[in-house]
Amino acid sequence: MIPFVRDLTFEYGRVDQVSPLIRRVVANNPGPFTFNGTGVYIVGSGEVAVIDPGPDLSEHLDALLAALRGETVTAILTTHTHADHSPLARPLAERTGATIYGRPAPGAGEHAVKLDEGHDELFRPDVAVTDGQTIAGPGWTLEALATPGHASNHVCYALLEENALFSGDHVMGWSTTVISPPDGDMTAYYASLDKVARRGFATLWPTHGPPITEVAPFLAAYKAHRLDRERQILEQLDAGHGRIREMVPVIYAAVDPRLHPAAAHSVLAHMIHLTRQGVVATDGEPGPDSVYRRA
Repeated sequence: MIPFVRDLTFEYGRVDQVSPLIRRVVANNPGPFTFNGTGVYIVGSGEVAVIDPGPDLSEHLDALLAALRGETVTAILTTHTHADHSPLARPLAERTGATIYGRPAPGAGEHAVKLDEGHDELFRPDVAVTDGQTIAGPGWTLEALATPGHASNHVCYALLEENALFSGDHVMGWSTTVISPPDGDMTAYYASLDKVARRGFATLWPTHGPPITEVAPFLAAYKAHRLDRERQILEQLDAGHGRIREMVPVIYAAVDPRLHPAAAHSVLAHMIHLTRQGVVATDGEPGPDSVYRRA
């Protein structure tokens, strides 16, 4: 089982010092995909970086500006362009003069999946970050790690001075992350999980929820959970359930039914991955309404 961590002491809009180099302000946008809300991280002191500024809410912008009073914001970094992460980047940059770093929003195709969090489709960074790129200030260095999977443009940021990783939605302590095709990709997600695990970080700071401090066992359990989902999917196929809509109520019986549509997208992501691996077959391209079978 995944050793979830869900206890977070906070007040909306309050700035909390959570490590020697990190402060956090939580936006008041709780929900089934955001947990308590978007946790915005301020890195450094005097000349600072802001990571995942969050939703474009006036009271949230006011809280961030209050937390940053007397300081210079040199960089605003986004992990990806879901609407609970990046929309405040431009308004905050206009108020502070900061440079926005991240990756452009992916094209919203005709069949793009729309979850509650959605995509900030108009987001355009000032600097499109590349894997391994560093952004630095006095006493802090952030390294971009491309981590596609949850979103094709997902990037985590390593704080080298604390051997910590701002993990966005790639790894969260309170829940697994949704992998929703066509932009989400399970094959890429597995590779990104392994990439993070190889780095040996001491702490992960997700955008939602508390930090993860037992990183190696948590990541191992996180991946094992996905592999167990694959086992459950194959069991459903062996039981004669070839459609995703037949599988989800069984596999996710213990999950809030409000999340079953999102769960169906994750099962589709697994199906696409298993089809690529030659384990599962279907006629034509794998889709939400396809009939699947063992290969």
